Amino acid sequence: MTEAPAATADLILINGQVTTLDRANPQAEAVAVKDGRILFAGATADALRHAGPDTAMVDAGGRRVIPGLIDSHMHIIRGGLNYNMELRWDGVRSLSHAMEMLKAQVDATPAPQWVRVVGGFTAHQFAEKRLPTLEELNAVAPDTPVFILHLYDRALLNAAALRAVGYTRDTPNPPGGEIVRDGAGNPTGLLIAQPNATILYATLAKGPKLPPDYQKNSTRHFMREVNRLGVTSVIDAGGGFQNYPDDYAIIEELHREGHLTVRIAYNLFTQKPKGELADFAGWARSVTPGAGDDLYRHNGAGEMLVYSAADFEDFQQARPDLAPGMEGDLEPVVRLLAEQRWPFRLHATYDETISRALDVFEKVNADVPLTGLNWFFDHAETITPRNIDRVAALGGGIAVQHRMAYQGEYFVERYGTRAAEHTPPIRRMLAAGLNVGAGTDATRVASYNPWVSLSWLVTGRTVGGLALYPHANRVSREDALRLWTEANTWFSTETGKKGQIQAGQLADLVVLSDDYFAVPEDAIQDITAVLTLLGGRPVHGAGDFRTLAPELPPAMPDWAPTRTFGGYQPRPAGQTRLAFSACGCANACTVHGHAHAQAWSAGLPVSDARSFFGALGCACWAF
Repeated sequence: MTEAPAATADLILINGQVTTLDRANPQAEAVAVKDGRILFAGATADALRHAGPDTAMVDAGGRRVIPGLIDSHMHIIRGGLNYNMELRWDGVRSLSHAMEMLKAQVDATPAPQWVRVVGGFTAHQFAEKRLPTLEELNAVAPDTPVFILHLYDRALLNAAALRAVGYTRDTPNPPGGEIVRDGAGNPTGLLIAQPNATILYATLAKGPKLPPDYQKNSTRHFMREVNRLGVTSVIDAGGGFQNYPDDYAIIEELHREGHLTVRIAYNLFTQKPKGELADFAGWARSVTPGAGDDLYRHNGAGEMLVYSAADFEDFQQARPDLAPGMEGDLEPVVRLLAEQRWPFRLHATYDETISRALDVFEKVNADVPLTGLNWFFDHAETITPRNIDRVAALGGGIAVQHRMAYQGEYFVERYGTRAAEHTPPIRRMLAAGLNVGAGTDATRVASYNPWVSLSWLVTGRTVGGLALYPHANRVSREDALRLWTEANTWFSTETGKKGQIQAGQLADLVVLSDDYFAVPEDAIQDITAVLTLLGGRPVHGAGDFRTLAPELPPAMPDWAPTRTFGGYQPRPAGQTRLAFSACGCANACTVHGHAHAQAWSAGLPVSDARSFFGALGCACWAF
């Protein structure tokens, strides 16, 4: 009997260390792709049976290859509209360098534009362990408005920005926020969320926007930036001041034009306190979950379902108590979504919020079963075992984000080290059989860099070097990678479609700069992609692969911070953080703890570190 000819591949990737995450075929040397899907993964000789005269051959050079990363919670649509306007301090290791970047951008920014640093960093990542002062901001920018957003706890505005937004001694504090004033009652430039971040959002919204053609360019550059880090899919969680359908026009135009380089499943986020039910009822008549295609599709409701159910993760403020009438607001919305078979997600930081929401979900479930809806909580840092089991019983899930990598120090300061050890309790969630996935909550709270999240999951450390989690709440490298790939497909109702390198699945592949499974734990955060394929199509290339992906048009406008600085800032070449011994002295040594913490966060070169600790007379470190 004559053997049928092998199907001819469009592209074959050879000479790779391929981690497929397919348990029946966990490792491969080569991958063949046809019509945007995986045709074969296995031995090189077998893959080459699918070669034809027009097959593109790509040599991975022995590098690690993984499935494309999937972010289960990100604000890529809103972030893309603004990316080119933003100076990103993501990854910057010292405040002095951050201020040098700020000064250079101030000098390049024409009036009446602002310089904006909009999240993605924490004061704890800086060697100086502090934010800039208002005096420092005014010194580098006496005339150009500067707005700096730190997490969801505060914003810093220089005097020019205060003039631009019109805040004076007569401007009242908004509900849930404070305009900090001097002794004469004049605004100082510090805005505090207490604990509502609306004051921060509303102030930022007063700044100039990019025109539509610039927003398209900006979105393309932001997508290419996350491609550079290996991300091929995102679940967009909506967001404040992200109105549907108006603020989706740019992403939908890019989709029609064939310019999406990230697969996007989007959730709809209500913008109207006390008008939430009307929003969802109207949307249910015009859009259906799952509508769209493999590149752009609707994913359901949330992360805001009703405003009275929202808590905020500002750990510098006390936990907010939700209004007594929250359940009355939430129940009709959840009931409508269940009846319409809309998947939904709910932002919830604290167990107290989750417990009250679950009371509502269980009540609705008694009448309209939630089974099969792929509903879930976002964040859930302090969820208890009892409520984990309640979520599991209702068939729900939890999407976790690395917010604690940016705010862990503040949590410990308020609630203590022991309370922080399971924030969130990821291993307990997995043991309960929950659907658990990982993401970033970028761009304003934490950075969009997935490798910072993977590092946090594996090491249990903040970006400032604080050890938060014992081994019992950390996960293996393979399990962390699954949370960023295969597991996240449940949250967009796409199980089996992507997330593994397996025949029939979408050909989203990443060739890594460094071997995720071999580098030291602290080096995980430094990994990038040298080649990213979306449906077998190169969407990012670097080094030997730089010619494979099409070039983007230059970032617009010509003063865009991304032109000068790019996005996530890598650690300087030659620097490596110290690998301390089991004594944990990076943050716990009773003699030299503060000095160790400083060295850990600064990433001292080994030669400098030996001198640094030798001067202290300390021998409790190991390289």
